[in-house]
Amino acid sequence: MTIVTFVKHVPDAEARLGRGPDGLDLGGASFALDGMDEYGVEQALRLREAGAASEVVALALGPARSEEALRSALALGADRAVLLETDAALDPIAQAPALAEVVREAGAKLVLVGGKQADWDSAALGPALAEALGWPLLDWATELAVEGDGIVAVHDVDDGSARWAAPLPAVVTAQQGLNEPRYPTLPNIMKAKRKPLERRPLAAASATVETIHVERPAHARRNVVLDGDVATAARELARRLRDEAKVL
Repeated sequence: MTIVTFVKHVPDAEARLGRGPDGLDLGGASFALDGMDEYGVEQALRLREAGAASEVVALALGPARSEEALRSALALGADRAVLLETDAALDPIAQAPALAEVVREAGAKLVLVGGKQADWDSAALGPALAEALGWPLLDWATELAVEGDGIVAVHDVDDGSARWAAPLPAVVTAQQGLNEPRYPTLPNIMKAKRKPLERRPLAAASATVETIHVERPAHARRNVVLDGDVATAARELARRLRDEAKVL
């Protein structure tokens, strides 16, 4: 069985981002493999190591720098990688048909996607990809196993967890708790440079989301000063937090 694991190259969580005329200014930002996608890569590798899969293919869609995320996945243990290269700012809904085409071409039976993509702060890609493929979706998995011709996953719910089963092929979105991602070893980092990475120009695709205006959120403060001694001010603060802010 071939597993495709989707990866994104996104600004590092601690990177300082500026604002440009049409959106975020990423010129000075450092980038890394999306943390959510790491859980998908790790789970694909564990399934291969358990004998449930024969090949793990890392797939990315984005600008040329996305190759770094794919190289990271290869260093972790993926067998090969495919980059759909484009500088267009495509939202998850617009990305799904192009990704689905690569998944079908690879003959994959399972796709692992991060539960949320940091660049769009969106959980739409997994469901959109499942829709484009016509496959069942098991969302936000915290456990995953291949059983016979299907998969079984555990998903957190308000009062505990639920166990879901679906036939293969299927799409699964991963999250923290599914596993503990490994660190790449130096030998694997060196091997990753020799593993096949196919670059393809993305055919014409149109975004389904249009950015109209970008504005920094306002952080208005009430600047309330409480009079009196410390005890009086403390009582008044507690009253306001309880009766007005409703946080106590």
